[in-house]
Amino acid sequence: MTNVLIPTDFSENAWNATKYAMQFFKEEPVSFYLLHVRFNPGLYPRENAIAQGVTIAQTSSSSETETKLNEVIGKIETLFPNGHHKHYPVLELGLFVDAIKKTISERNIDFIVMGTKGASGLKEVTIGSRTGEVISRVKCPVLIVPENAEFTPTRQIVFPTDFNLHFKQKVLLTLSEVAAMHKASVNVLHCTKSDKPMSEQQQVNRDALEDFLYDIPHSFHFIDGQPIEEVLESFVDVMRIDMIAMVAKNINFFQRLLYTPKVNRISYHTKIPFLVLHE
Repeated sequence: MTNVLIPTDFSENAWNATKYAMQFFKEEPVSFYLLHVRFNPGLYPRENAIAQGVTIAQTSSSSETETKLNEVIGKIETLFPNGHHKHYPVLELGLFVDAIKKTISERNIDFIVMGTKGASGLKEVTIGSRTGEVISRVKCPVLIVPENAEFTPTRQIVFPTDFNLHFKQKVLLTLSEVAAMHKASVNVLHCTKSDKPMSEQQQVNRDALEDFLYDIPHSFHFIDGQPIEEVLESFVDVMRIDMIAMVAKNINFFQRLLYTPKVNRISYHTKIPFLVLHE
């Protein structure tokens, strides 16, 4: 059985991610852990509270929070009844990322599903938002669900890469498992601003990826002379992409897609989920 962690602050964004997760894993036996993290001001200095964005409204009692978690679970079970799914409330006191790591360890979490606020929320990935902290500090696959994302069957996944990284087995296994789960095709997209040929190491990495994807529907796409940000926007539309998969380790490449001066022209941030892969 797969163990999935869904952090929630009881916002609409968190609920949208929760709905997405229920549908995304509809055919899979899954234990869902709905986690709410309460900051305990008695355990940490005031500056840590400020860094965590804590307000008086977040200091509700544990019993109130447990009631809210159970209400969310009741809503899930009413709207998304599924004999393959189990739901568990989890309340942790402390710092957000520390609580995420603790829950992953104690509950053997395989996957995290988090909501974010579309373009503005994804830009914050690079400057320390909660989503960004989880991506950079927690070594677990993360599915980021933008606020405007509506679930559709995942049939087409794009995997943008510059082939500069050697793909570790854990990364490729997660990608292949998600693709197999939804009978999806993986579209590997390589884009460069120049027409310079790939290096020997890039070619080795490319060949290794193709070998691994042998039993999975896939295709390779090479586009030269255009910025990856603009190419990806067009690719998502033309290929009817349902998900964008990225390797978290390639942080510079990752930031170019999520934080760019042209972000107001790029719409995939607000509607297409990002699957962040970790080694």
